[in-house]
Amino acid sequence: MIKTVKPGLLTTVQDEGRWGYQAYGMPVAGAMDRYAYRVANLLAGNRKGAPVLEMTMLGGAFEFQKKCLVSVCGADMQATLDGARVPNWSAFSVPAGGVLSFDYALAGCRTYLAVHGGIKVPLVLGSQSTYTRAQVGGMEGRPLKEGDLLYLGSDGRLGGVPRVLPEHFVPRYDQEIRLRVIMGPQDDMFTAEGIKTFLEGKYTVSNEADRMGYRLEGPKIKHADKADIISDALPEGAVQVPAHGMPIVMLADRQTTGGYAKIATVIGPDLSLLAQGRPGDIVCFCACTDKEALDVLRSEEQRYLDLQRIFEEEQFFTWMES
Repeated sequence: MIKTVKPGLLTTVQDEGRWGYQAYGMPVAGAMDRYAYRVANLLAGNRKGAPVLEMTMLGGAFEFQKKCLVSVCGADMQATLDGARVPNWSAFSVPAGGVLSFDYALAGCRTYLAVHGGIKVPLVLGSQSTYTRAQVGGMEGRPLKEGDLLYLGSDGRLGGVPRVLPEHFVPRYDQEIRLRVIMGPQDDMFTAEGIKTFLEGKYTVSNEADRMGYRLEGPKIKHADKADIISDALPEGAVQVPAHGMPIVMLADRQTTGGYAKIATVIGPDLSLLAQGRPGDIVCFCACTDKEALDVLRSEEQRYLDLQRIFEEEQFFTWMES
């Protein structure tokens, strides 16, 4: 069991999301940065899809009632174990009675804390993710608060050993974020000049940036006529452009449908970079083909497979030496 000593600014239980219910009006939710989330579970020896804690900007503090293997990935929130610094993108043991604490993120925005076995919360529509707007999933459908007790699940896949992620697997969180997009489905509702502006302009992450979507500020994107459409489905990464001409990138907690023209969609692997963006960061868009997007997705999946192989080999040799 884990006791929440300090909850942080916004800490929720998240997994891969509540897929399959958008047609009924239920948003997906789930981890914003899928790369950091999946690597955290790999480091902790968990199965794919195990629930973790997602912290935003300012992390919390957690007291462990028994010895646990945990991992920390994503933004560097200056994690300490009983006052001593522990490395980011690593797995390590927390002793019984140990307190793992986090501070403000030095770079990036979101940090993932995975515990071997996962976090035990009720399954709602096939997921344990928190969707706070409807108070669904996670810890009573809300962010953590002081005194919350978290029970450990049975999602452990491997025994897990303390380790640090190889450096070439660690992403950089720069203040200028380049996002690859597939144009459409309503790019024909914009002028040629508007599309050129979208692809060549630089946009700033506004203060209206949360799990639902990131509103960006910058050069105005011109519509050919109206900005409104008959509401249709909103995929993750959809770039809506309302009448004011400023793009909005829809993210994990997005509504299921929207009535603004969508000029493009950010490819899945690049959404992890945007999820780590902070107000004031610069965002640029670059068009890519379907083939290029699939190649990037295959590369991402291969990275997970490579990491799993590395960790399994490390575990085997650790067992042989013991």
